[in-house]
Amino acid sequence: MLVTTAQLYARRIAPLRDRLPELRHVLIADADTAPPGTVALDAALRSARGRYEIPATDPEQPALLHFTSGTTGRPKGAVHVHDAAVAHYASARFALDLRPDDVFWCTADPGWVTGTSYGILAPLMHGVTVVSVAADFEARRWYRILDRMRVTVWYTAPTAIRMLMRYGDELPGDYDLSRLRHAASVGEPLDAAAVRWSTATLRHPFHDTWWQTETGSIMISNFPAVDIRPGSMGLPMPGIEVALLARGPDGRARVTGGAVTPIVEPEVEGEIALRRGWPSMFRDYLDQPERYAGCFADDWYLTGDIARRDADGYYWFAGRADDVIKSAGHLIGPFEVESVLMDHPAVLEAGVIGRPDPVAGERVKAFVTLRPGERPTEPLRQELLAFARLRLGGIAPREIAFEPNLPHTRSGKVLRRLLRARDLGLDAGDLSTLESQP
Repeated sequence: MLVTTAQLYARRIAPLRDRLPELRHVLIADADTAPPGTVALDAALRSARGRYEIPATDPEQPALLHFTSGTTGRPKGAVHVHDAAVAHYASARFALDLRPDDVFWCTADPGWVTGTSYGILAPLMHGVTVVSVAADFEARRWYRILDRMRVTVWYTAPTAIRMLMRYGDELPGDYDLSRLRHAASVGEPLDAAAVRWSTATLRHPFHDTWWQTETGSIMISNFPAVDIRPGSMGLPMPGIEVALLARGPDGRARVTGGAVTPIVEPEVEGEIALRRGWPSMFRDYLDQPERYAGCFADDWYLTGDIARRDADGYYWFAGRADDVIKSAGHLIGPFEVESVLMDHPAVLEAGVIGRPDPVAGERVKAFVTLRPGERPTEPLRQELLAFARLRLGGIAPREIAFEPNLPHTRSGKVLRRLLRARDLGLDAGDLSTLESQP
């Protein structure tokens, strides 16, 4: 059974319908008169019986299929089971502070794991009022929604936060945001500059959360009850065991005879690993069992994300292992460089890649989007290079290019592999998750 709109059915499904023998029912959600071979959902609901016996399900029965955002390659289909609802409910309480009288707005598209898990399932399980908006981003529209809907808890993406920053510090003052109690972010790491901006401008810091399509729910969070360390991923969720694993020369966790080595010392970068067994852990990659098996070693799920842990247990994101830049013996996480550049008052957003170098192996190149009113001049470029060099030393970028619009996935992540492909004239690969450019 498929639920869709008349337009999407005509464009995507109707031409393939004769090749989909298992698709028995198509419900059209936005039309009173359905195309041939489909059912108008509203009319069917009006004629349906008032009661329905929900079939029993097993906690391990597949329930959700989420596709990854494709930041490092072709999107993968992660299979989740009914037991994931336990993690959705608990994490929404602990990390998002959802309460029954809340008005909750998750800005994520419902076609992505965040939009389903925290835009639909978790808030309905908590019985909160859900705000759902189909319109594209526009700063005044978003502030107006927060005001008129009297939103109390807001979950959005760092890219959207930086877009709001682009419209300045004065605009929020035109709207009543007094009901807002908690704000959180998801999708990609939240830089410290965005946290400081929201604290000063919105009177609420954004609490970053870290998780993946594969984890199914929030794993690491800046909880409402703890002090935020701007730029940090936060602390592990209750019941989640997190480790950093020693890496090999390829940047990924070193696996020897099926065993891995957890890092005990603070301030050492390693690959984030999660002890398997939490309710929303994915159970398979669709039609890719060997790839799924390769995600685990020594009872740990290997996330492919690189981070460090400070002495107090806070985690700090460095980058994807696939994005790590190998330069003159250093393994450089792009986000570390991007965060420093975004601390400069002229920079709104940054994306960092490695370029081949005959001596160092790779050299760091940064693409930066400037704040409104800033001009892309050569003196500013030199200033940014010096600024980064002072803060980062030998891992600072050697090149900086000005880019008005960095490429993002539709879930809000900077698509570094596309930046690299464009810069080196390579095949861009699968771009099915690329957002449309403004």
